[in-house]
Amino acid sequence: MKIKELLLNLIFPKFCLGCNKEGVFLCQDCFSTLEVSTTHQQLKLKYLDDLYFPVNYENFLVKKLIQVFKYPPLIRELKKELSLLIISHFLLLDKMPNFSNFVIVPVPLSKKKLKWRGFNQAEEIAKELSRFLKIPLSSDCVIKIKETKDQAELPEKERRENVKNAFFVKDREKIARKNILLVDDVFTTGSTMEEISRILKEVSAKKIIGVVIAKALPPQDKLT
Repeated sequence: MKIKELLLNLIFPKFCLGCNKEGVFLCQDCFSTLEVSTTHQQLKLKYLDDLYFPVNYENFLVKKLIQVFKYPPLIRELKKELSLLIISHFLLLDKMPNFSNFVIVPVPLSKKKLKWRGFNQAEEIAKELSRFLKIPLSSDCVIKIKETKDQAELPEKERRENVKNAFFVKDREKIARKNILLVDDVFTTGSTMEEISRILKEVSAKKIIGVVIAKALPPQDKLT
């Protein structure tokens, strides 16, 4: 992996996506402009019990960081900077949330999308959070069984139907009677997290809290 990263750095040298400073994808000065939230506004849906997010997707730099993480050039290394946004949000709250009795579950990709991207961006973030929070990661207990259209390309009304019955709980024992930290990159209408939360609660999951990098309003998340 180190040899691969060295070759990538030689072919595609690092430049800050905010100010073009050489050597990093996001310099400290640009990171400090992202206005990480210091408060938590509870969000309760039918199945999803709450949601944590550090920044809003309308911020131009936030949007750029997430898009080059998920789409070509697919900068996998950005997982560290993007995870740090979430971690900073937790640390800046008056009271850091206690997730000690939770299991982290990333929103899964379909086999086709995973093969195309080479990694699951939600899983990459989940791995970083698992290390920081010191709680277990369960990457394979929920799988995606149906190819769906990209949610960002759909109007709000069609998103729920697009992901309906698209996921399956593969390993119920890892979920039953557990509190779940459900991780994704962007929360827009909540359709994906709601659908996964629904099937998790069908197999007796307890509290389900979403964690994302950014919260968006449709159609802010559309690829540009």
